[in-house]
Amino acid sequence: MNNDLAGWYNDIPPISRYWFTAAIVGPLALRLGVISGETVILNTDLFWYSFHIWRPFTALFVYGLGFPYLTKLYFLYNYSTRLEKDHFAGKPADMAYMMLVIFMTTIIIGLLMSMPVLFIPPIIACIYVWCNLYKDVIVSFFFGLKFKAIYLPWILMVFGLIVANDGFNELLGIFIGHTYYFLKFRYPTEFGGPNLLETPQWLLNIFPNERASGGFGTAPPRRAQTENQPRGRWFTGAGNRLGD
Repeated sequence: MNNDLAGWYNDIPPISRYWFTAAIVGPLALRLGVISGETVILNTDLFWYSFHIWRPFTALFVYGLGFPYLTKLYFLYNYSTRLEKDHFAGKPADMAYMMLVIFMTTIIIGLLMSMPVLFIPPIIACIYVWCNLYKDVIVSFFFGLKFKAIYLPWILMVFGLIVANDGFNELLGIFIGHTYYFLKFRYPTEFGGPNLLETPQWLLNIFPNERASGGFGTAPPRRAQTENQPRGRWFTGAGNRLGD
């Protein structure tokens, strides 16, 4: 069992593995009393006036344990792993830069809006990017409900509104994900603008590109080639293409 668990963990691509690990260690340390929530949440007054510069970063990885946390952790693992194995296969620096942009955008908004916890928006942003790269993939939701991936972030927002009576974090994640997706993919290709989010060389030096070997290592095809896109799923069952 230990070998199976270690194999599963090591099979998570590197950037997703770092994020997934931090998302487990932070809440567990909080629950076990290893750290105090008062020292890691984003308190803007202490950040600006007492130089608690760590707070915006620790606020990204703390959350209360419970069923909502487990669902968010599942989303993080599933869609971050899919994105790193699908579009960013063999390009860990590009994946790391995407997460860096998402984290920094979340932190800026969190500081402006005095948000104490920033755990959810980056997860939804990651989901949004994957769903727009693979928008025609059919994903499954609760009770066998199936729909195109492009609608998943909005379904999650409604789900959060119903379950937690608050869909703001999901909406913020959609905004952050859309900002990255537009600047990275749509602006250079559809509007002829420069690539404003090109991965810097210093990050490529830390995470050099690797050779992809097909399967999940292939980049997403063009929109007209949706038959080659990977299947999607959400908790139950395998996804199906339209027309199957």
